[in-house]
Amino acid sequence: MADFGGEVEAFRADARAWLEANFPPALKTEAGRRSGDAKVWRERMADKGWGAPTWPKAYGGGGLSRGEARVLAEEMARIGASNPIGGLGIMSIGPTILELGTEEQKKRHLPGIARGEKEWCQGYSEPGAGSDLASLQTKCEDKGDHWLVNGQKIWTSVANLADWCFCLVRTDPAAKKHEGISCLLIDMKDPGVETRPIRLINGDSPFCETFFTDVRARKDDIVGPLNGGWTIAKRLLQFERDAIAAGLGGGTLTGPASAMSVEDYAKRYIGLDGQGRLADADYRSRLVQHRMEHQAFQLTLRRAADEAKSNQGPSNAAAIMKYAGAKVAQDRAELIVEALGAEGLGWDGDGFEDHELAQVRGWLRTKANSIEGGSSEINLNVVSKRVLGLPDPK
Repeated sequence: MADFGGEVEAFRADARAWLEANFPPALKTEAGRRSGDAKVWRERMADKGWGAPTWPKAYGGGGLSRGEARVLAEEMARIGASNPIGGLGIMSIGPTILELGTEEQKKRHLPGIARGEKEWCQGYSEPGAGSDLASLQTKCEDKGDHWLVNGQKIWTSVANLADWCFCLVRTDPAAKKHEGISCLLIDMKDPGVETRPIRLINGDSPFCETFFTDVRARKDDIVGPLNGGWTIAKRLLQFERDAIAAGLGGGTLTGPASAMSVEDYAKRYIGLDGQGRLADADYRSRLVQHRMEHQAFQLTLRRAADEAKSNQGPSNAAAIMKYAGAKVAQDRAELIVEALGAEGLGWDGDGFEDHELAQVRGWLRTKANSIEGGSSEINLNVVSKRVLGLPDPK
């Protein structure tokens, strides 16, 4: 456990006492996470402001320093708790509004995000504008007292559940490709918004096609300058990649819906030899390599967070962390499914345990880790150009 020293360490005792008094122990179980205790925990964290621990208290946050927020995360992990308030509001648009939004936008939107009362989705990709995002064509026309939006987005996470969308729209179709784009906040309850869930390979449908037909938006719901949305989009992606990286590779070595580590799966399904080692020597060496990469990634995340104590937030280096985090997460899932052997072939049915089926579906889900938040190829381009300063290939 880290020792931050001084007042930050004094905060640890207070955080520990509050968590032990307020975290419902039932939430440590799968059944408990589906109970009413989940709502109680969310409300308690929201009242404390710890759903968005480093945000100012004036906007519903906890007003903590980065060091205090790290201590809070450590203390939650110690008792098996997690932050019940998250999503794209906390991950990306919230920090972006906090940094680049107007005071009215902060007061209007941030408290609901910090309390977990408003779900947000991201309207970036389009059928003809994926990795080449600047080719987007969703049209936003100035109608005097409002904006009128028409177009389509795709791979919109939780769009069917969202209250709001932060959307890239083209406000000047005559401008150059990366110009004429604005970042607009759209109320998903507008009657012109339609969402259609997309079924993924693992059976889930967290993404949607989203259609905007004569959707009206307020004139003051542009974030940042008009036609300056590309700059906003790049900053927002830095926040998103930073958060995704921490979630992908910064956690434990456990898989989805399971308290078992990679080692636990290997011991149970591969077995040990007479010397107490994993019976498969090749698997054993690859697991050790994964453990080293995972530990190195965690240490790098911590160093990056310490270097960001100036509160300037993530930089282009977030692309490095997103790329590495995706690899760590995918390697972890591959190792678990490999250890399962024939039990890693299940999709449903009584012949498999629940955690075996969850690992198979989780393994399939990790295939998207190197696509979402900017594909690994795009992130490598960002690292090449904006971190290393390398020229474009001839």
